[in-house]
Amino acid sequence: MRPPSCLSPIDRQAWLNRTEGRRGLHYWEGFAVQKFPMTAEGLLRLEEELKVLKGEERPAIIRAIAEARAHGDLSENAEYHAARERQSFIEGRILELEGVIPSVEVIDVSRLSGDKVLFGARVTIVDEESEDEKTYRIVGQHEADMKNGSISVTSPLAKALMGKTVGDTVEVPAPGGARSVEITAVSFA
Repeated sequence: MRPPSCLSPIDRQAWLNRTEGRRGLHYWEGFAVQKFPMTAEGLLRLEEELKVLKGEERPAIIRAIAEARAHGDLSENAEYHAARERQSFIEGRILELEGVIPSVEVIDVSRLSGDKVLFGARVTIVDEESEDEKTYRIVGQHEADMKNGSISVTSPLAKALMGKTVGDTVEVPAPGGARSVEITAVSFA
């Protein structure tokens, strides 16, 4: 595990000297660092994103800013302002990823089995009112992507499903009122 690059040399050394704490927290020099559960695939995606941001996006945006500067008056230069805004986004995302990646706790989902809903499980649910069937994978908060059927372990739906088994009916809080869903399948593949 690597320490975040934003730490001072003293804090970096303290990070390296840390000891395992309770409840997924690491303690060093009196500060608690939260651990984030994540699948191995999720961690690889974040590391790849960081690599692309640092190796491709950052140099490209620096070139774009230099090119926009060459066009003259910066106060009325839309290209320059757009490039600076993009640079701000890229640098912010890099800082975020450098803070999250060292705090990841990889959960090996391949060793899990059974019909109980746990982190990493693919859960098929049926809405008892509308009979809609949906399948979700419960993953870490930094790898959740609703478009791909991945929901965060901290979401209300995942919290309601955790620990339940196939055949259980669960009340899930929703903006329009609580919904009842039945768990029809659980897999770890």
